[in-house]
Amino acid sequence: MSESNLVLVYVIDSHDTDFAKEVEQLIRTMTDVDFEMIPFPVDHWNDDLSPWPSPAVFGKDDFGGKAADTLERLTSLCNDNAKTYILGGYSLAGLFTLWAACESNVFMGIAAASPSVWFPGFVDYMKEHPLHSKAVYLSLGNRESKTKHPTMSQVDFCISSIFDMLQKQQITSILDWNEGNHFKDVGLRCAKAFTWTVNVLQSCEDGKRE
Repeated sequence: MSESNLVLVYVIDSHDTDFAKEVEQLIRTMTDVDFEMIPFPVDHWNDDLSPWPSPAVFGKDDFGGKAADTLERLTSLCNDNAKTYILGGYSLAGLFTLWAACESNVFMGIAAASPSVWFPGFVDYMKEHPLHSKAVYLSLGNRESKTKHPTMSQVDFCISSIFDMLQKQQITSILDWNEGNHFKDVGLRCAKAFTWTVNVLQSCEDGKRE
């Protein structure tokens, strides 16, 4: 295991531990910066990563709103003040990373790949809760909004609104548009998200907590 002071915390489904290893190896081909990666699996995706309860948007699984419990477990693992933590994830996990950055000052970087920012009420939440991170990567597939679903079709508008908020907060950030829908090149999108954030924080003179 790396002894680097730069720690990448990758929020994943509990079934995706092998996938996380593949993403880690891909990141290492994309940057020379040394880092340690810690996969953080969750057992109940819709429940553990949603910031508040909400009815199901697709399928039959409602959102349980237990993100606060997940964040408490997560921050208990990220308690070394000598280390710089980057939190990243895909889809609903990407949404969770953005929410966590508003609720905690532990994470200096956020790697939110195709985050589910269409989640009901989330854009309004972010208007009232500034992020504490120094660098934020956002991405979206250019076909993710091409859906007849009235909620999910708003994802382009939602992520553009959030990027505008970050810019106004003078947070180093990027909105990266990828080819394809939500399910294309998931591993590559996650690797790009972490790599950009790693490189930005490495270039900063001060990567410590506020």
